Amino acid sequence: MGKTKPVQRRVLLEELSSTGIRLTKQRRLLIETLQGAKKHIDAATLLKLARKREPGINRATVYRTLELLKSLRLIDELDLMHLEGERHFYEARTSLDHLHLACFKCGAIAEYMSPTFKQLKEEIARENEFEVGVIRLEVGGLCKVCRQSPVRAERLRRRQS
Repeated sequence: MGKTKPVQRRVLLEELSSTGIRLTKQRRLLIETLQGAKKHIDAATLLKLARKREPGINRATVYRTLELLKSLRLIDELDLMHLEGERHFYEARTSLDHLHLACFKCGAIAEYMSPTFKQLKEEIARENEFEVGVIRLEVGGLCKVCRQSPVRAERLRRRQS
């Protein structure tokens, strides 16, 4: 049976410093911010949070850092059911594959892990003689809170914004 629970994330600063790539003050700040985020965040939110600690950080630095982390396969870029438009969200990679449950109403994102998901990945690889590098799956619908109380869900959504 699968679980909706936090998954163990890679420690980005440790892994990046082991590559020999220079860790500037701003790059370190962005990585710490991304790693410490309590939910999946987009580039604009990452910039906003980082500017609270370093007002001089700019948008280009955010995008360059995200591209670097993606190229090193340390983070994943997610397009979660086009929540709130065309935004892409970022998360530190995990050692286990998982899927995302996206609530259309409040925007909550839950992570779901299941041995069945791992078995499906293995089946796809085996039956197609295909080496799977990444597998992403998103499920959209209504979370428990939104199904039970539309008014409560709207308040929760406003607080998260």
